[in-house]
Amino acid sequence: MSMIQTGVLDLDSTNPVATTGGDTSTFTQVTFPTPFPAGSRVVVLPFVQTFNGPETPGLRIADVTPHGFRIRINEILAGAVKSDGHHTRETIGWLATTV
Repeated sequence: MSMIQTGVLDLDSTNPVATTGGDTSTFTQVTFPTPFPAGSRVVVLPFVQTFNGPETPGLRIADVTPHGFRIRINEILAGAVKSDGHHTRETIGWLATTV
């Protein structure tokens, strides 16, 4: 049987764009209100709920466990345009479920 949890958080970025795989030092930890059962395979789906900045905010998810996950805004790069990584505060909704 699948389980579902949802949540919302305000998130911004004051760091350069994260481009090194495995380096989650600039990510924000999110803890599930109720942990999923041990050994669960959890999938997290994040959604930007606001439109507060002129650049497109991409979202990166890492380190998903039955207890939570890590997330950050990582501005989307377009062609030769380079992002400085800074992004204003946005409201992020998320849904986590077991598979």
